[in-house]
Formats: sequence, structure tokens, C-alpha cells
Amino acid sequence: MNLKNKTLLITGIGDFIGLRAAEMAIQRGIKVHGLESSQDKAKKAQELGAQVFVGSISNKEILEKACNGADIVFHTVSVIEAGGSMDLFRSVNVGGAVNTAKAAKKAGVRAFVHLSTVMVYGFCFPNYVTEEGPLRGENNACCQTKIESEIEVLKFNNPTDFGVIVIRAGDVYGPGSDVWVVRPLQYMQKKKFVLADGGRGLINYVYLDNLIDAMFLAVEKEAYGEAFNITDGRQTTWKEYCTRLAEIGGFPKPVISMPALLVKTAIRRQGKKADLLPESVDFITRTHAYSIEKARRVLGYEPRINFDEGMARTAEWLQKNALEVCR
Repeated sequence: MNLKNKTLLITGIGDFIGLRAAEMAIQRGIKVHGLESSQDKAKKAQELGAQVFVGSISNKEILEKACNGADIVFHTVSVIEAGGSMDLFRSVNVGGAVNTAKAAKKAGVRAFVHLSTVMVYGFCFPNYVTEEGPLRGENNACCQTKIESEIEVLKFNNPTDFGVIVIRAGDVYGPGSDVWVVRPLQYMQKKKFVLADGGRGLINYVYLDNLIDAMFLAVEKEAYGEAFNITDGRQTTWKEYCTRLAEIGGFPKPVISMPALLVKTAIRRQGKKADLLPESVDFITRTHAYSIEKARRVLGYEPRINFDEGMARTAEWLQKNALEVCR
């Protein structure tokens, strides 16, 4: 599909992935619509030139209005946390995705990109696991509901009418990333940062722009009915990543280490006072990488922004948003 002069709807347009996707789309000559539940976040997208509908993916009437006239949908709204209520995760991740797919298909949208996560493979997976899986819910709300959401949206796939593509994003870092930039820096600021198992776990990062490049490529290639792992293709330990993060944030190099089991125990002992979930430890102690060979072969995907450039851009954003980050 030729993307120029097409209309793209981005759900969650005010969040860091959606906002950057809108900016990159406009630069490509794509008309952008957005759906955003927050009025304040909606304003940021409107300032870029997007037409934004304020409402939730649970509101079918607003969804249909937002989808009207769109050729492509990037569905980015989801709950991506270490743990929490299965009902909440299922309502947003599964119910919201189905609502959006239904509205998009009804409106005559041609391509639907569902933003998923590599967490569909769980925490214990083969090294360089491919899109064939296995998929593991691990009794974790995030992992389980993202698997379910993929299954449900792919049921709508009909390449001659409504093409569905699943993008399984790695650990997305860059300007505005809460989980992989802001939160670690806040723990460093509070002197609460600890390397679980010495930081030997792998972070399978993907720089924000590289992820969005892959989403555009998948639509251009009309890779309907397919799922793609998208990372930057590098094996980097959590210690290496956080050492670099501390450097750009102006904090000392992380050195305090504890066994993962003890970190979990310490969090549990804090009870409701803890500002971290025990399940978070599982996310940072994964020991294997994900294969991106399918994305390279089918989409021609290659990470455009390397780690040095990605961190430099993140550092620039941090300098401009110091008050927002250090709170």
C-alpha cells in the first residue's frame, strides 16, 4: 500500500508511541486522526496537526466516528504493566482491541495494525524465539491478555477487505518512555535502584522510531495475517542498559545487586506501600533474545536508529523534561 495521502487513525495518540507515530506519519504526508481519552494529551496531538476525537475505546459511537474516513488504523491502546487485575487487563487489551477492530472494519478501513508485545512469549522462552512461539501466559495478566487480544483481532483478518497485522514490540525506549526510561531514573533518584541478579537479564530494546518504522513497513508490504517481533536486534544486559541510562540521567553507575528472589521478597514485605510490583522482577530477569529475522526477511526491516543515537535523543528529551521525569 502506498501510504502517501492516506488517512491514519491512531488510538492512544497522546501516549508516547502514538504521539511519535502521528509526528512521523505527518512527515510522510499522511493525514492523521486520533482517539485519546485524555483531553490534555489530545491537545498535544492536535498541536501536531492531527484531528483528535476525545473518548475511550469502550465507547463504540466515538470509535466509529474516529474510524470514519480512515484507511489505516494503528491500535496502540493497552495496559502494559507487570501485573494487576485480570479483569482490567482483559477489558482494555482484549475488549478494547475487539471494539476497535469492529469499528474499523465497519468504517471500511483497509489495514489494521495491532500493537502487541514480545511478552506473549512469557518469561521462559527459547533463545531467539520466533513468531511461531510457544506463547505463554505465565499466569500473568499482561502476557495472557495480549495473547488473547492477538487471537481475537486476527479473527477479523480478510486481506481482500480488512487486513490485520500484529506487531510484537520489544522493550520500547526513547523520549517519553515511562517503563524503560522514566521509572528506572526515578528509582535512581530516590536511591532505591537495585540490579536483580547482578543485572544479568537481557533487555530486548527497540528505539521508538524503529518500532514505528516497522509498523509503516508492515502496511506498505501488506503483510496481512502475520505477526512480527520487532526489537533492535541487540543482546544487551539490564546492567549495561541501566549504566548508560544513569549516565544520560546524571546519576552514579548502578552497583547494588541482590538475588531476584530477595528483591521480590523485599517488595512483598512493603505491601501496599511498595511502588513496584514483585512481577516487575520477572520482566527484567529474562535471559534470552527474540528473533527479528522474519521482519528482516518479509518487511525489509533494519533498525535505523542505533543505541548511541537513541540514547542521545533520549538524553535531549530528558534535559527538556527534567521536572516531569524527576518528581
